Amino acid sequence: MHLLSYILIAVVALEHLYILWLEMFVWTSRGPKTFRSLPPELFEPTKGLAANQGLYNGFLAAGLIWSLFIQDPIWHTNVAVFFLSCVIVAGTYGALTAQRSIFFMQALPAIITLSLVLLTQ
Repeated sequence: MHLLSYILIAVVALEHLYILWLEMFVWTSRGPKTFRSLPPELFEPTKGLAANQGLYNGFLAAGLIWSLFIQDPIWHTNVAVFFLSCVIVAGTYGALTAQRSIFFMQALPAIITLSLVLLTQ
């Protein structure tokens, strides 16, 4: 179970690295294909805002990856819980304010991972 929690933390981190890439580097080319509910003419003027959001997703990924390298089990758990909680809050807020599917794509995997981390501590 402990190994599974590490794998799930890595999966959530990889997802946020993907979001970083999408929002920071390919917002105007891949963004319209990914976020079909937004008008295509919106992507170019929001390029800077998307890059800023991507940077924050990178910070979430960095924190989750950092937690994987912490040897002390208590600190590993504390850091993982903090960053997974941040992902849950961000995913829930995004679902409430932007697009409901964000909950299922971001918050739900983090909720499952957080539950497993807490069960295996």
